[in-house]
Amino acid sequence: MIKAQINDSELIEHIGSLEDDGMSVFVMADGRARGALFHGTKFVNQMRAQHGLGILETMVLGQASICVALMIPTMKGKEHLTWRYDTDGPAKGFSVEADSSGYVRGFLYEKHIPVEKPLESWDLSPFLGNGTMTVSKIHPGDKSPQTSSVEILYRNITKDLAWFFQQSEQISTAFSTSIFMDPKGRVTGAGGLFVQVMPETGGTRRRGSSSDSSADQAADNELVERIENAFSACPSLGKWFSEKGKSEDIVYGLFREFNPEIAVRRSVLFDCPCSQETFRARLGVLPAADLEKLKKDDEVEAVCWNCGSVYRIPVSML
Repeated sequence: MIKAQINDSELIEHIGSLEDDGMSVFVMADGRARGALFHGTKFVNQMRAQHGLGILETMVLGQASICVALMIPTMKGKEHLTWRYDTDGPAKGFSVEADSSGYVRGFLYEKHIPVEKPLESWDLSPFLGNGTMTVSKIHPGDKSPQTSSVEILYRNITKDLAWFFQQSEQISTAFSTSIFMDPKGRVTGAGGLFVQVMPETGGTRRRGSSSDSSADQAADNELVERIENAFSACPSLGKWFSEKGKSEDIVYGLFREFNPEIAVRRSVLFDCPCSQETFRARLGVLPAADLEKLKKDDEVEAVCWNCGSVYRIPVSML
Protein backbone atom coordinates (compact mmCIF):
# COMPACT_ATOMS: atom_id res chain seq x y z
CA MET A 1 0.00 0.00 0.00
CA ILE A 2 1.13 3.52 -0.74
CA LYS A 3 0.48 5.26 2.55
CA ALA A 4 -1.41 8.52 2.10
CA GLN A 5 -0.12 11.41 4.18
CA ILE A 6 -2.25 13.44 6.58
CA ASN A 7 -1.13 17.04 6.10
CA ASP A 8 -3.26 18.83 8.71
CA SER A 9 -0.67 19.75 11.37
CA GLU A 10 -3.33 20.67 13.95
CA LEU A 11 -5.03 17.29 13.52
CA ILE A 12 -1.70 15.47 13.67
CA GLU A 13 -0.84 17.24 16.93
CA HIS A 14 -4.22 16.34 18.42
CA ILE A 15 -3.95 12.67 17.44
CA GLY A 16 -0.44 12.55 18.86
CA SER A 17 -1.73 13.69 22.24
CA LEU A 18 -4.18 10.78 22.49
CA GLU A 19 -3.74 7.27 23.80
CA ASP A 20 -2.25 5.12 21.03
CA ASP A 21 -4.63 3.28 18.76
CA GLY A 22 -5.12 -0.33 19.75
CA MET A 23 -7.53 -3.10 20.62
CA SER A 24 -8.11 -4.49 24.12
CA VAL A 25 -9.58 -8.00 24.02
CA PHE A 26 -11.21 -9.01 27.30
CA VAL A 27 -13.15 -11.81 28.98
CA MET A 28 -15.60 -11.58 31.89
CA ALA A 29 -18.42 -13.34 33.75
CA ASP A 30 -16.19 -16.37 34.46
CA GLY A 31 -15.47 -16.80 30.77
CA ARG A 32 -19.12 -16.70 29.69
CA ALA A 33 -18.66 -13.40 27.87
CA ARG A 34 -15.94 -11.90 25.72
CA GLY A 35 -15.44 -8.58 24.05
CA ALA A 36 -13.10 -6.08 22.48
CA LEU A 37 -12.66 -2.32 22.72
CA PHE A 38 -10.95 -0.62 19.79
CA HIS A 39 -9.48 2.86 19.87
CA GLY A 40 -9.23 3.71 16.17
CA THR A 41 -8.72 7.47 15.77
CA LYS A 42 -5.55 7.13 13.69
CA PHE A 43 -7.08 4.11 11.96
CA VAL A 44 -10.12 6.06 10.69
CA ASN A 45 -8.03 9.07 9.69
CA GLN A 46 -5.70 6.82 7.67
CA MET A 47 -8.69 5.14 6.02
CA ARG A 48 -10.13 8.54 5.14
CA ALA A 49 -6.84 9.78 3.71
CA GLN A 50 -6.36 6.63 1.62
CA HIS A 51 -9.71 7.04 -0.12
CA GLY A 52 -10.01 10.84 0.05
CA LEU A 53 -13.45 10.64 1.65
CA GLY A 54 -15.92 13.34 2.55
CA ILE A 55 -17.73 13.57 5.89
CA LEU A 56 -20.70 11.28 5.11
CA GLU A 57 -18.53 8.73 3.33
CA THR A 58 -16.12 8.70 6.28
CA MET A 59 -18.99 7.93 8.65
CA VAL A 60 -20.19 4.97 6.57
CA LEU A 61 -16.86 3.34 5.74
CA GLY A 62 -15.45 4.29 9.14
CA GLN A 63 -18.22 2.45 11.00
CA ALA A 64 -17.90 -0.55 8.70
CA SER A 65 -14.11 -0.69 9.11
CA ILE A 66 -14.29 -0.42 12.90
CA CYS A 67 -16.88 -3.22 12.99
CA VAL A 68 -14.83 -5.59 10.85
CA ALA A 69 -11.80 -4.82 13.03
CA LEU A 70 -13.84 -5.83 16.08
CA MET A 71 -14.53 -9.17 14.39
CA ILE A 72 -10.83 -10.10 14.46
CA PRO A 73 -11.05 -11.62 17.98
CA THR A 74 -13.73 -14.02 16.67
CA MET A 75 -11.36 -15.48 14.08
CA LYS A 76 -9.93 -18.96 14.49
CA GLY A 77 -6.26 -19.40 13.66
CA LYS A 78 -5.01 -17.76 10.49
CA GLU A 79 -8.21 -16.52 8.95
CA HIS A 80 -9.27 -13.89 6.47
CA LEU A 81 -12.75 -12.39 6.58
CA THR A 82 -14.72 -10.36 4.05
CA TRP A 83 -17.95 -8.56 4.91
CA ARG A 84 -20.13 -7.26 2.09
CA TYR A 85 -23.11 -4.97 2.66
CA ASP A 86 -25.15 -4.72 -0.55
CA THR A 87 -28.04 -2.26 -0.45
CA ASP A 88 -30.39 -0.48 -2.82
CA GLY A 89 -29.90 2.84 -1.01
CA PRO A 90 -27.87 5.83 -2.28
CA ALA A 91 -24.70 4.54 -0.57
CA LYS A 92 -25.06 1.18 -2.41
CA GLY A 93 -22.99 -0.52 0.30
CA PHE A 94 -19.42 -1.49 1.03
CA SER A 95 -16.93 -4.32 1.14
CA VAL A 96 -14.47 -4.53 4.04
CA GLU A 97 -11.90 -7.17 4.92
CA ALA A 98 -9.97 -8.13 8.03
CA ASP A 99 -7.08 -10.50 8.50
CA SER A 100 -6.20 -12.27 11.74
CA SER A 101 -2.74 -10.70 11.48
CA GLY A 102 -4.35 -7.35 12.29
CA TYR A 103 -4.90 -5.41 9.08
CA VAL A 104 -8.18 -4.06 7.72
CA ARG A 105 -8.97 -2.69 4.29
CA GLY A 106 -12.10 -1.91 2.31
CA PHE A 107 -14.03 0.47 0.09
CA LEU A 108 -17.41 2.04 -0.57
CA TYR A 109 -19.40 1.05 -3.65
CA GLU A 110 -20.33 4.73 -4.04
CA LYS A 111 -17.38 6.99 -3.22
CA HIS A 112 -19.51 10.14 -3.48
CA ILE A 113 -22.86 9.38 -1.82
CA PRO A 114 -25.57 11.65 -3.26
CA VAL A 115 -27.20 13.92 -0.67
CA GLU A 116 -30.47 15.66 -1.60
CA LYS A 117 -30.77 17.89 1.46
CA PRO A 118 -28.62 19.01 4.42
CA LEU A 119 -28.06 16.30 7.02
CA GLU A 120 -30.08 16.74 10.19
CA SER A 121 -28.48 13.83 12.07
CA TRP A 122 -25.99 10.99 11.69
CA ASP A 123 -28.77 8.47 11.06
CA LEU A 124 -27.39 6.60 8.06
CA SER A 125 -30.53 4.51 7.38
CA PRO A 126 -31.77 6.77 4.53
CA PHE A 127 -28.53 6.07 2.67
CA LEU A 128 -28.33 2.31 3.28
CA GLY A 129 -31.69 0.91 2.18
CA ASN A 130 -32.67 -2.76 1.82
CA GLY A 131 -30.50 -5.62 0.65
CA THR A 132 -28.29 -8.42 1.95
CA MET A 133 -25.10 -8.72 3.93
CA THR A 134 -22.62 -11.53 3.47
CA VAL A 135 -19.70 -12.69 5.60
CA SER A 136 -17.07 -14.97 4.05
CA LYS A 137 -14.23 -16.64 5.97
CA ILE A 138 -11.28 -18.49 4.50
CA HIS A 139 -8.21 -20.23 5.96
CA PRO A 140 -4.88 -20.88 4.22
CA GLY A 141 -5.26 -23.93 2.01
CA ASP A 142 -9.04 -23.71 1.70
CA LYS A 143 -10.31 -24.10 -1.85
CA SER A 144 -13.32 -21.88 -1.24
CA PRO A 145 -14.53 -19.60 1.58
CA GLN A 146 -17.25 -20.42 4.10
CA THR A 147 -20.06 -17.95 3.37
CA SER A 148 -23.22 -16.90 5.21
CA SER A 149 -25.79 -14.30 4.15
CA VAL A 150 -28.75 -12.61 5.83
CA GLU A 151 -31.13 -9.86 4.80
CA ILE A 152 -30.47 -6.32 5.97
CA LEU A 153 -33.01 -5.78 8.73
CA TYR A 154 -32.31 -2.48 10.46
CA ARG A 155 -30.50 -0.34 7.84
CA ASN A 156 -28.02 0.18 10.67
CA ILE A 157 -24.47 -1.11 10.32
CA THR A 158 -23.89 -2.17 13.92
CA LYS A 159 -27.38 -3.59 14.51
CA ASP A 160 -27.33 -5.53 11.25
CA LEU A 161 -23.97 -7.08 12.10
CA ALA A 162 -25.28 -8.15 15.53
CA TRP A 163 -28.34 -9.56 13.74
CA PHE A 164 -26.01 -11.58 11.48
CA PHE A 165 -24.35 -13.24 14.49
CA GLN A 166 -27.73 -13.99 16.04
CA GLN A 167 -28.99 -15.63 12.86
CA SER A 168 -25.89 -17.44 11.64
CA GLU A 169 -24.28 -18.49 14.92
CA GLN A 170 -27.06 -18.07 17.52
CA ILE A 171 -24.77 -15.98 19.74
CA SER A 172 -26.00 -12.88 21.59
CA THR A 173 -23.78 -10.12 20.20
CA ALA A 174 -23.65 -6.34 20.34
CA PHE A 175 -21.57 -3.76 18.45
CA SER A 176 -21.20 -0.05 19.03
CA THR A 177 -19.16 2.39 16.94
CA SER A 178 -18.59 6.12 17.25
CA ILE A 179 -16.78 8.66 15.10
CA PHE A 180 -16.48 12.17 16.54
CA MET A 181 -15.80 15.15 14.30
CA ASP A 182 -14.84 18.68 15.23
CA PRO A 183 -16.57 21.77 13.71
CA LYS A 184 -14.21 21.56 10.73
CA GLY A 185 -15.28 18.01 9.93
CA ARG A 186 -12.04 16.42 11.11
CA VAL A 187 -12.08 13.05 12.88
CA THR A 188 -10.72 13.79 16.35
CA GLY A 189 -11.87 10.56 17.99
CA ALA A 190 -13.09 7.14 16.89
CA GLY A 191 -13.67 3.78 18.50
CA GLY A 192 -15.85 0.71 18.80
CA LEU A 193 -17.00 -1.86 21.34
CA PHE A 194 -18.01 -5.48 20.81
CA VAL A 195 -19.42 -7.98 23.32
CA GLN A 196 -20.62 -11.58 23.00
CA VAL A 197 -22.30 -13.79 25.59
CA MET A 198 -21.38 -17.37 24.80
CA PRO A 199 -24.03 -20.07 25.21
CA GLU A 200 -23.23 -22.68 27.86
CA THR A 201 -22.15 -26.03 26.46
CA GLY A 202 -23.96 -29.22 27.34
CA GLY A 203 -21.13 -30.22 29.64
CA THR A 204 -21.49 -27.13 31.83
CA ARG A 205 -25.26 -27.26 32.20
CA ARG A 206 -26.89 -29.09 35.04
CA ARG A 207 -28.51 -32.33 33.94
CA GLY A 208 -31.80 -33.44 35.40
CA SER A 209 -35.40 -32.35 35.32
CA SER A 210 -37.01 -29.88 32.96
CA SER A 211 -37.10 -27.44 35.86
CA ASP A 212 -33.28 -27.53 35.94
CA SER A 213 -33.21 -26.71 32.22
CA SER A 214 -35.65 -23.85 32.73
CA ALA A 215 -33.51 -22.49 35.54
CA ASP A 216 -30.42 -22.64 33.31
CA GLN A 217 -32.22 -20.78 30.54
CA ALA A 218 -33.46 -18.15 32.96
CA ALA A 219 -29.91 -17.67 34.27
CA ASP A 220 -28.64 -17.27 30.68
CA ASN A 221 -31.29 -14.70 29.90
CA GLU A 222 -30.54 -12.78 33.08
CA LEU A 223 -26.81 -12.66 32.27
CA VAL A 224 -27.48 -11.44 28.74
CA GLU A 225 -29.83 -8.74 30.06
CA ARG A 226 -27.36 -7.53 32.68
CA ILE A 227 -24.52 -7.31 30.16
CA GLU A 228 -26.80 -5.56 27.66
CA ASN A 229 -27.65 -2.97 30.32
CA ALA A 230 -23.96 -2.36 31.02
CA PHE A 231 -23.21 -2.19 27.29
CA SER A 232 -25.97 0.37 26.71
CA ALA A 233 -24.38 2.66 29.31
CA CYS A 234 -21.24 3.05 27.17
CA PRO A 235 -20.47 6.72 26.45
CA SER A 236 -19.82 8.02 22.95
CA LEU A 237 -16.47 6.38 22.28
CA GLY A 238 -15.52 8.89 19.60
CA LYS A 239 -15.96 11.76 22.03
CA TRP A 240 -14.36 9.74 24.86
CA PHE A 241 -11.16 9.14 22.91
CA SER A 242 -11.21 12.67 21.46
CA GLU A 243 -11.08 13.97 25.05
CA LYS A 244 -8.11 11.72 25.88
CA GLY A 245 -10.09 8.99 27.65
CA LYS A 246 -8.40 5.65 28.36
CA SER A 247 -9.47 2.23 27.07
CA GLU A 248 -8.95 0.52 30.42
CA ASP A 249 -11.36 2.91 32.14
CA ILE A 250 -14.12 1.84 29.74
CA VAL A 251 -13.52 -1.91 30.12
CA TYR A 252 -13.08 -2.00 33.89
CA GLY A 253 -15.62 0.72 34.60
CA LEU A 254 -18.45 -0.35 32.32
CA PHE A 255 -18.30 -4.06 33.13
CA ARG A 256 -16.94 -3.99 36.68
CA GLU A 257 -19.71 -6.21 38.09
CA PHE A 258 -18.62 -9.02 35.71
CA ASN A 259 -14.93 -8.96 36.79
CA PRO A 260 -13.43 -8.25 33.36
CA GLU A 261 -9.84 -9.13 32.54
CA ILE A 262 -7.98 -7.78 29.53
CA ALA A 263 -6.49 -10.88 27.92
CA VAL A 264 -4.46 -9.23 25.17
CA ARG A 265 -3.74 -5.85 23.64
CA ARG A 266 -2.99 -5.74 19.96
CA SER A 267 -2.58 -3.30 17.12
CA VAL A 268 -5.01 -3.05 14.22
CA LEU A 269 -4.09 -1.03 11.15
CA PHE A 270 -5.86 0.16 8.05
CA ASP A 271 -3.38 -1.42 5.65
CA CYS A 272 -3.29 -3.39 2.42
CA PRO A 273 -0.78 -5.94 1.10
CA CYS A 274 -0.99 -4.57 -2.44
CA SER A 275 2.21 -3.44 -4.19
CA GLN A 276 3.51 -2.44 -7.58
CA GLU A 277 4.92 -5.94 -7.96
CA THR A 278 1.54 -7.62 -7.46
CA PHE A 279 -0.16 -5.39 -10.04
CA ARG A 280 2.73 -5.80 -12.47
CA ALA A 281 2.41 -9.58 -12.17
CA ARG A 282 -1.33 -9.39 -12.89
CA LEU A 283 -0.83 -7.19 -15.92
CA GLY A 284 1.94 -9.45 -17.17
CA VAL A 285 -0.44 -12.37 -17.70
CA LEU A 286 -2.90 -10.43 -19.84
CA PRO A 287 -3.54 -11.79 -23.35
CA ALA A 288 -0.99 -10.70 -25.94
CA ALA A 289 -3.56 -8.53 -27.73
CA ASP A 290 -4.27 -6.56 -24.55
CA LEU A 291 -0.58 -6.13 -23.81
CA GLU A 292 -0.09 -4.82 -27.34
CA LYS A 293 -2.73 -2.13 -26.70
CA LEU A 294 -0.90 -1.04 -23.54
CA LYS A 295 2.19 -0.19 -25.59
CA LYS A 296 0.41 2.93 -26.89
CA ASP A 297 1.21 4.63 -23.56
CA ASP A 298 4.43 4.97 -21.62
CA GLU A 299 2.87 3.74 -18.38
CA VAL A 300 -0.16 1.94 -17.01
CA GLU A 301 -2.14 3.26 -14.05
CA ALA A 302 -3.44 0.59 -11.65
CA VAL A 303 -5.71 1.50 -8.74
CA CYS A 304 -6.29 -0.69 -5.70
CA TRP A 305 -9.98 -0.52 -4.80
CA ASN A 306 -9.33 -1.66 -1.25
CA CYS A 307 -6.97 1.11 -0.19
CA GLY A 308 -6.98 3.72 -2.93
CA SER A 309 -3.28 3.28 -3.78
CA VAL A 310 -2.38 4.30 -7.34
CA TYR A 311 0.50 2.53 -9.05
CA ARG A 312 2.00 3.87 -12.27
CA ILE A 313 3.84 1.07 -13.95
CA PRO A 314 6.15 1.76 -16.92
CA VAL A 315 5.12 -0.34 -19.91
CA SER A 316 8.77 -1.34 -20.32
CA MET A 317 8.46 -3.27 -17.02
CA LEU A 318 5.73 -5.46 -18.54
